[in-house]
Amino acid sequence: MQNQKTTEDVALGIRRRVFEHAMRNNGGYLSQACSAAEQLAWLYNEELKLGDPTLPMIPKPFEGVPSPSNPDYHTGAGYNGPVEPQFDRLFIAPAHYALVAYATLIEVGRMAPEGLEMFNQDGSSVEMIGAEHSPGMEVHNGTLGIGLSTAAGLAYGRRRCGDKGRTWVFMSDGEVQEGQTWEAVQACAHHGIDTVMAIMDVNDQQCDGAMSSVMEVGDIKTKFENFGAACIEIDGHDLSAIRDAARTSHVGKPLIILARTNPFHTMSILEERFPRLHYVRFKSEDERTRFNTSIAADLGVDPIDYAH
Repeated sequence: MQNQKTTEDVALGIRRRVFEHAMRNNGGYLSQACSAAEQLAWLYNEELKLGDPTLPMIPKPFEGVPSPSNPDYHTGAGYNGPVEPQFDRLFIAPAHYALVAYATLIEVGRMAPEGLEMFNQDGSSVEMIGAEHSPGMEVHNGTLGIGLSTAAGLAYGRRRCGDKGRTWVFMSDGEVQEGQTWEAVQACAHHGIDTVMAIMDVNDQQCDGAMSSVMEVGDIKTKFENFGAACIEIDGHDLSAIRDAARTSHVGKPLIILARTNPFHTMSILEERFPRLHYVRFKSEDERTRFNTSIAADLGVDPIDYAH
């Protein structure tokens, strides 16, 4: 698929959709849209080599788990196109970024806007925390750290099959607190798996607050390099820097792009909540109104009429 929008427009559209959803639902994953919109927009609009979606534009309801009695079971990866040797694969490791990921699919024409209305509804496949049946998802990555390991195993298998496609991972920095992340990098380096490429949203935040208040992780760039990865650190809101980083030579090594970001970028009023930004639930109608007015101005849209 070739999208006609610029990546800058896709990133803005992602933030506007997440903002509207959060206002209408009295809360949402706003900071993730602030920090990650450029990364996901760039992946889908420029970098990933994907085929046309194989699933309906409006997601079907949840159809059950894999079993002999459910032969038509499928994952949500069909929104990324068919699983074929020449195409890339994408794993979204932090499943709580699902709202931002769904908004991305809509902006690049892979899912209908009606899909977002099904978010977190009973019986829906458009889960609040993305599962393997959710749009754009192939596996359930609710436990942080699994995504990179899954990618490493898949890429190893794809190499043995002669596939030419790459295996990309979108990650968050909270995952460096998991030992499984480092094992995955080490395994890729040991086996010379250089078709694994990851971009990490380094916004210094996690569910329980600032990263440093939960577990200090130190110099993660040096750590990744010591475990055998090629690693480059950039401004995650600078699309030119992201593009250049993806071209970094990494023969025989996985590539990890550390995208340093601001969790209230383009939604300045969110700084009031710092460092408790993981999920923003408005505490009063007055706060909801203030956020609505402020963020709308930042994003260049009218405040959301969430009463209707």
